[in-house]
Amino acid sequence: MDDSLKILDIARERAQQNHLPYAGVLTPNEAFMLLQKNPSAILVDVRTRAELELVGRVPQSTHLEWAFYPGMVANNEFSAQLQAQVDKGLTVIFMCRTGGRSHNAAVLAQQLGYQEAYNMAEGFEGEANSLKQRTMINGWRHAGLPWTN
Repeated sequence: MDDSLKILDIARERAQQNHLPYAGVLTPNEAFMLLQKNPSAILVDVRTRAELELVGRVPQSTHLEWAFYPGMVANNEFSAQLQAQVDKGLTVIFMCRTGGRSHNAAVLAQQLGYQEAYNMAEGFEGEANSLKQRTMINGWRHAGLPWTN
C-alpha cells in the first residue's frame, strides 16, 4: 500500500472514531504529504482574504471564503463557488485557521456529494497558547510546511 493510501486510511479512521460525516481528518503533515503524492488532491483554504494577506497562505491552494471579514458574515455563495471551482471527483482538503470553519466546509461538501472531503485539523495557525499566541503549538506554520506572505 502506498503512503497516500495509508494516510487516507488513518484520516478515515479518525472520522469514524469521531462520528464525522465526511471522509476523514488529516494533520497538516499528512495533508502536505497527500498533496505531494496524490495529483487528484486539492487544498481549499476557507479563511478570509484578510487572514491570507495578514497571516500568510499556502502556495497552490484554492481560496474560497467561508465567511467575510469584518464581522465573519457567512458567504452565501460558498456552495455554488465550491461546485463551480472544485471537481467532485477530487480529494478535497479544507483548511482554515484552526480547523473549525474547515470542518463546517467539509460537512457541507459531503452534503453536496464530495465523497473525498477532508478536514485539516489544527488549521494554518493552530491552537492558541496561554498567551493567546498561535503557531506555537501546532498547525501548518508550526509544522514548518511551505507558506508565503
